This record gives sequence, C-alpha cells and structure tokens, in this order.
Amino acid sequence: MDTERLRQLFPTFEEPLFEELVKHGTIRDVKAGDTLLRVGQTIRSTMIILDGLVKLYREDEDGKEFFIYHLDAGQACSLSLVCAATHETSEVLAKALTDATVLAIPLEFMDQWMSKYKSWYQFVITSYRNRFEELLKTIDAIAFSNMDERLEDYIKKQVARLGNSLKMTHQDIATDLNSSREVISRLLKKMEAKGWLIIHRNSIEWIKEINSSSVT
Repeated sequence: MDTERLRQLFPTFEEPLFEELVKHGTIRDVKAGDTLLRVGQTIRSTMIILDGLVKLYREDEDGKEFFIYHLDAGQACSLSLVCAATHETSEVLAKALTDATVLAIPLEFMDQWMSKYKSWYQFVITSYRNRFEELLKTIDAIAFSNMDERLEDYIKKQVARLGNSLKMTHQDIATDLNSSREVISRLLKKMEAKGWLIIHRNSIEWIKEINSSSVT
C-alpha cells in the first residue's frame, strides 16, 4: 500500500494509524462498472475510496434506480460504517463509475480505532455528517429544484470530478436524476443550442464556465 498516498488523502491521521492502515487494510482495485456493494450483502468491513469515483444508489423491484450520492477519493461510505458497526446487511448498491482503488478496513479494527485514535473518530463522524448532508441535497433537489437546474448542477459536479468530457449516455443521466431520457435529451439539446456543451455519441463535452448561471 502506498503510505504516501494515504498521507496525502488523510493529512490529520496520526502516524501509528497509518501503520495500522497499511498492516490491516486490504487494497482492492476495481474496474468501471464493477459492483462494490449489493442489497442484502453482509458488511464485514468499511469502504474508503483511495482513487476513482463510486456511486451509491437504491433500486426498486422493476430495476429503476434512485441516486443517493457519489464517493470521491478520500471519502468513506458511511452506510458501510453504520452497517459494519451494527452487523447489518446493506440496503443500497455501490458501483464504480471509473476505475477505482478501495481500502477495506475490517470491523474489529474500525471499532478499536474509534477509541484509540482521535483523528479516526473525527473522520468517521465527519463522514456520517457529510454523507447525510449530501443525501439531504439530493432530496432537496428533487423536491424544490426544476429539472433544468438539477441537470446543470449535476453536469457541473461531474465535470469537476471527471473533466469536461463526460462519457455517459442520456439514459445514464436520466437514471441518476430520476427523470426520463426524453426530458434529459430535450434539456441537453437546449444547452447545446446555447453553446454550453457539445453532444457526442455516448458522451457530453462541457464548454461553458462552471460558475455560469442556470438555463433560461
């Protein structure tokens, strides 16, 4: 395990904690599209993202997805923290959107470190809070924002994470925004007409400044 990478991602961790992460943690390299967490899966370790982007979502009986939030490098899946601590099974799915590297921490060490290392305790509490706030933002967007505003915000966030060229279909975006492909296609064409982006086959190229105003 690259300890220097860990120090870059978690600069507040104590040196002995880095040593324990290297000793007890398990590195897993995954490919884009791989499923990292399934509904009903017993969680025996927590999941920390070292590189890449992971999506958490729920799925109904018909296979329709409901997007929850993304996990970037340096972030932990709070649901895996909770489920591991309470010996529960997962009620969500997690999928790698890009090639990713994940660090798995077994339950017994996660519990020990909560009382042993102040930085780990603060990391876990902060992860709970941040993921909860992201979930609230998702709910607020659905409840209070127009779809054009949600789409623009979504694209800007993806551009900030992945760069200006986004390899995703209109259906991928519609699924994440709990909308239809037809609605997303119409709004993307509206953005393209305004010179905000260029639509390619199975990808979108954003060419407008990130801090620009909403679609009108």
